Amino acid sequence: MANIRSVLSILADPTRRALVEELRRGPMTVGQLSETTPVTQSAVSQHLKLLKAAALVLERREGTRRFYSLDPAALGELRTYVDGLWSDALANFNQTADQECGNGTD
Repeated sequence: MANIRSVLSILADPTRRALVEELRRGPMTVGQLSETTPVTQSAVSQHLKLLKAAALVLERREGTRRFYSLDPAALGELRTYVDGLWSDALANFNQTADQECGNGTD
Protein backbone atom coordinates (compact mmCIF):
# COMPACT_ATOMS: atom_id res chain seq x y z
CA MET A 1 0.00 0.00 0.00
CA ALA A 2 1.12 3.53 -0.62
CA ASN A 3 2.26 5.67 2.28
CA ILE A 4 -0.48 5.85 4.94
CA ARG A 5 -0.60 9.65 4.82
CA SER A 6 -1.26 9.46 1.10
CA VAL A 7 -4.01 6.89 1.65
CA LEU A 8 -5.67 9.02 4.32
CA SER A 9 -5.42 12.08 2.07
CA ILE A 10 -7.05 10.19 -0.78
CA LEU A 11 -9.84 8.96 1.50
CA ALA A 12 -10.45 12.51 2.75
CA ASP A 13 -12.39 13.21 -0.43
CA PRO A 14 -16.12 12.51 0.10
CA THR A 15 -16.64 11.15 -3.42
CA ARG A 16 -13.80 8.65 -3.04
CA ARG A 17 -15.15 7.58 0.35
CA ALA A 18 -18.58 7.09 -1.28
CA LEU A 19 -16.99 4.92 -3.97
CA VAL A 20 -15.21 2.84 -1.32
CA GLU A 21 -18.54 2.44 0.50
CA GLU A 22 -20.21 1.24 -2.71
CA LEU A 23 -17.37 -1.20 -3.42
CA ARG A 24 -17.97 -2.78 -0.01
CA ARG A 25 -20.97 -4.46 -1.67
CA GLY A 26 -18.74 -6.16 -4.22
CA PRO A 27 -17.07 -5.59 -7.60
CA MET A 28 -18.64 -2.91 -9.78
CA THR A 29 -18.01 -1.22 -13.11
CA VAL A 30 -17.53 2.51 -13.61
CA GLY A 31 -21.06 2.69 -15.02
CA GLN A 32 -22.55 1.00 -11.97
CA LEU A 33 -20.60 3.27 -9.64
CA SER A 34 -21.63 6.41 -11.52
CA GLU A 35 -25.29 5.45 -11.03
CA THR A 36 -24.82 5.61 -7.25
CA THR A 37 -22.82 8.85 -7.05
CA PRO A 38 -23.65 12.39 -8.17
CA VAL A 39 -20.62 12.62 -10.49
CA THR A 40 -20.02 11.70 -14.12
CA GLN A 41 -18.52 8.44 -15.33
CA SER A 42 -15.39 10.37 -16.24
CA ALA A 43 -15.09 11.72 -12.69
CA VAL A 44 -15.66 8.22 -11.25
CA SER A 45 -12.84 6.94 -13.48
CA GLN A 46 -10.49 9.66 -12.21
CA HIS A 47 -11.33 8.89 -8.58
CA LEU A 48 -10.82 5.16 -9.18
CA LYS A 49 -7.45 5.92 -10.75
CA LEU A 50 -6.35 7.57 -7.50
CA LEU A 51 -7.80 4.78 -5.35
CA LYS A 52 -5.99 2.25 -7.54
CA ALA A 53 -2.71 4.20 -7.29
CA ALA A 54 -3.07 4.09 -3.50
CA ALA A 55 -3.51 0.29 -3.82
CA LEU A 56 -6.96 0.44 -2.21
CA VAL A 57 -8.77 -0.78 -5.30
CA LEU A 58 -8.13 -3.68 -7.66
CA GLU A 59 -9.13 -3.78 -11.33
CA ARG A 60 -10.22 -6.94 -13.16
CA ARG A 61 -10.99 -7.03 -16.87
CA GLU A 62 -13.73 -9.19 -18.34
CA GLY A 63 -13.82 -8.64 -22.08
CA THR A 64 -14.36 -4.93 -22.59
CA ARG A 65 -15.61 -4.34 -19.06
CA ARG A 66 -13.51 -3.45 -16.04
CA PHE A 67 -14.62 -4.41 -12.58
CA TYR A 68 -13.28 -2.60 -9.54
CA SER A 69 -13.14 -4.05 -6.04
CA LEU A 70 -11.58 -3.23 -2.70
CA ASP A 71 -8.16 -4.74 -2.02
CA PRO A 72 -8.47 -6.71 1.25
CA ALA A 73 -4.70 -6.57 1.84
CA ALA A 74 -4.64 -2.79 1.64
CA LEU A 75 -7.66 -2.50 3.90
CA GLY A 76 -5.89 -4.78 6.37
CA GLU A 77 -2.93 -2.41 6.43
CA LEU A 78 -5.26 0.54 6.95
CA ARG A 79 -7.01 -1.33 9.77
CA THR A 80 -3.65 -2.08 11.43
CA TYR A 81 -2.84 1.64 11.34
CA VAL A 82 -6.21 2.64 12.82
CA ASP A 83 -5.99 -0.13 15.45
CA GLY A 84 -2.61 1.29 16.47
CA LEU A 85 -4.15 4.75 16.88
CA TRP A 86 -6.95 3.26 18.96
CA SER A 87 -4.54 1.31 21.18
CA ASP A 88 -2.42 4.40 21.78
CA ALA A 89 -5.49 6.50 22.59
CA LEU A 90 -6.75 3.91 25.09
CA ALA A 91 -3.33 3.60 26.73
CA ASN A 92 -3.07 7.38 27.08
CA PHE A 93 -6.60 7.58 28.46
CA ASN A 94 -5.84 4.84 30.99
CA GLN A 95 -2.63 6.58 32.09
CA THR A 96 -4.42 9.92 32.48
CA ALA A 97 -7.31 8.32 34.39
CA ASP A 98 -4.86 6.56 36.73
CA GLN A 99 -3.04 9.82 37.41
CA GLU A 100 -6.24 11.78 38.04
CA CYS A 101 -7.59 9.12 40.39
CA GLY A 102 -4.35 9.01 42.37
CA ASN A 103 -3.48 5.52 41.17
CA GLY A 104 -0.40 6.64 39.28
CA THR A 105 3.11 6.31 40.54
CA ASP A 106 4.32 9.12 42.77
